[in-house]
Amino acid sequence: MFELLKTENGARRGRFTTVHGTVQTPGFMNVATAAAIKGGVSAYDLADLKCQVMLCNTYHLHLRPGDKIVKELGGLHQMTGWNGPILTDSGGFQVFSLSSLRKITEEGVTFSSHIDGKKIFMGPEESMQIQSNLGSTIAMAFDECVENPAQHSYAAQSCARTTRWLERCVTELNRLNSLPDTINKDQMLFGINQGCTYKDLRIQHMKEIAEMDLDGYAIGGLAVGEPADVMYEIIEAVEPFAPKNKIRYLMGVGTPVNILEAVERGVDLFDCVMPSRNARHGQLFTSYGVINLNNQKYEKDLSPIDEHCHCPTCRKFSKGYLRHLLKAQEMLGQRLLVMHNLYFYNNLLEQIRLHIENGSFSSFKKEAVKVLGQRV
Repeated sequence: MFELLKTENGARRGRFTTVHGTVQTPGFMNVATAAAIKGGVSAYDLADLKCQVMLCNTYHLHLRPGDKIVKELGGLHQMTGWNGPILTDSGGFQVFSLSSLRKITEEGVTFSSHIDGKKIFMGPEESMQIQSNLGSTIAMAFDECVENPAQHSYAAQSCARTTRWLERCVTELNRLNSLPDTINKDQMLFGINQGCTYKDLRIQHMKEIAEMDLDGYAIGGLAVGEPADVMYEIIEAVEPFAPKNKIRYLMGVGTPVNILEAVERGVDLFDCVMPSRNARHGQLFTSYGVINLNNQKYEKDLSPIDEHCHCPTCRKFSKGYLRHLLKAQEMLGQRLLVMHNLYFYNNLLEQIRLHIENGSFSSFKKEAVKVLGQRV
């Protein structure tokens, strides 16, 4: 499923084969929380934005429209029109983000819906069942994402429970993949490494889940408030114990600089809402740094967002017009800006892959981090 093609120091160039197509790595997954990218971007648009993988949210789709309805509609691929790989998260992140609305037990987590307050229970089996109904290419194991900082004792208990939950996920997904009415009988399972910012817990947990020979391995529970340097240290600590022949996914990360730093440390796959969320508020990523289109200096600017960008937005529209759309709160503005940022991210990952192939990633990364993180 995962083939390592080339390395440059810690950076890895690979190819990940799935039933819904091949992913060239390092790669970025475009977040479509409720089976749609916020900002009026459809699955059919993604091909023009160099997208390889779409990521959808198990918790949100379970609430609305309901995973059983998605199954009746043919699963996420048929429903959205996206024919490439789809990864669904497990719902475990809502254990973190909805901390005021949930209760954790050994069996699973009881939530109060953020929509209507209705009580919902989700454990490993329920998470696998929902993701099977969604028909995604890759299912994520149900885990607990613990807030940083956390007590070492609680983080250790959480890691142990996450391992037990993973074992239940494996058993349940094997059962579901054997059923005659399952949409995707080749659904893969990724395990998630946890342990907060404690290196000893992270290493021990990765050792434990690596023995389970899963389809891929994610590093979760980072980019949730800890300094970037701490995140990089954790990746460096965990990487030697992650299986070399399996794909590695850093969840919820991040900025272009974060991605460059993580690629250098051996990460293959990324996702983040940042490019689409920031675009909707006028913050755009360019080859010369980050710009804020709300600034008045762009009011009469006839140039594109980035003269070196070949996205549909930069090919046709000026900063002045795009700023007008943003200020007028026209949905077209959000759509065009989101398309630019997603293209920028996917194009950056394409450049990273080419530089690893050519043995020039280190020099490319050194120059890129100086520019891509600066605000213009």
